[in-house]
Amino acid sequence: MKIIHTSDWHIGRTLYGRKRYNEFEAFLDWLAELIEKENIDVLLVAGDIFDTSTPSNRAQEIYYRFLCRVSLSCCRHVVVIAGNHDSPSFLNAPKELLRVLNVHVTGSAPENLEDEVLVLKDPAGKSELIVCAVPYLRDRDIRTVEAGESIEDKNIKLVQGIKDHYGDVCQIAREKQKEAGNIPIVAMGHLFTAGGKTVDGDGVRELYVGSLAHVGRDIFPSFIDYIALGHLHVPQKTGDSENMRYCGSPIPMGYGEANQKKSVVLVEFEKNESENNVPKISIQPVPTFQKLIKISGDLDSITGKIKELKTSSSKAWLEIEYTGEDIAANLRESIDEAVAGSEIEVRKIRNKRIIDRIISRMDEEETLDDLNVEDVFTRCLDARGIPEEKRPLYIETYKETLKSMYEEEQDM
Repeated sequence: MKIIHTSDWHIGRTLYGRKRYNEFEAFLDWLAELIEKENIDVLLVAGDIFDTSTPSNRAQEIYYRFLCRVSLSCCRHVVVIAGNHDSPSFLNAPKELLRVLNVHVTGSAPENLEDEVLVLKDPAGKSELIVCAVPYLRDRDIRTVEAGESIEDKNIKLVQGIKDHYGDVCQIAREKQKEAGNIPIVAMGHLFTAGGKTVDGDGVRELYVGSLAHVGRDIFPSFIDYIALGHLHVPQKTGDSENMRYCGSPIPMGYGEANQKKSVVLVEFEKNESENNVPKISIQPVPTFQKLIKISGDLDSITGKIKELKTSSSKAWLEIEYTGEDIAANLRESIDEAVAGSEIEVRKIRNKRIIDRIISRMDEEETLDDLNVEDVFTRCLDARGIPEEKRPLYIETYKETLKSMYEEEQDM
């Protein structure tokens, strides 16, 4: 049996205002072709299908068109779980209709945990795979709030709640495995594991366990044969475990990911009569559908690099960071002139000249787009003169407030 593990599509995401629908369509076309080429049986999508809780009509069209295409292919089952960017109610709304196409959706933690355990059948109707389709777990799904709790108490309860949830769901899967015979068990999740790698500008929200607590490998029972994770955009194993992986995002979400090798994970189980189902794992590289390039330097080096790109007929989208010591009064005009007559797009220009950084902490061209919500809060603490020793409590409380607001927004 062959399985593809993918996640963090973020359909609808923009880059400095530039819509990227062509990239999402190109990736999903490539993925559908890979499924047919490799004769894939099951597709696992580990959350963050959309970039917002209210995806545009175009984003929805891309998603549903892909599901219809895959349902008509060799792929017998698609399993989709919600991520922290997704609206649980939005994903769940068509789940009964999608089930007819063998697309199984888990948007939120159900009242009956057995609903998170899927026993997938082969064409002959014989059970061939058990999937623990656990979506992004929210605070209210896994812990109760008590008066007087410290941040540490909340973190401990969060981690324990996640561990208990997976323990219960996986135990149900274990019982179903005994009934079905020695078939593999795969667990899915959208969370932040301890030691996970992120990069600047990847858009991974610090609104869940990523900021409040990191879970360890031990939350997953040892009898799970493969663990398909989403949330982190860097493809990676978790610790030394070959069978517990983040596949990463399929396209770079920002310039911090521009030089990253994107991939999906191909997991293959052989028919095995022994007690253990050991998967064969291979990484399938995803092509680059839109080149992102960051250029830093003084004006001469920036324009020189642009000329090189024009010579190669590049269609790259550029983020430019000016670091020269001279005051570049007409920086924008010079760069526009340099790219004229090409298909290169300049998505962002940052003016980081040294003399400005000496005069002021804030660049003259700095806008709210250059700051994240934590940067803004830090500026507020600075303005209020809050001493360093008191800041950790303020920051953790602020993060928790943001998380609560965000989860309420996702339910709308």
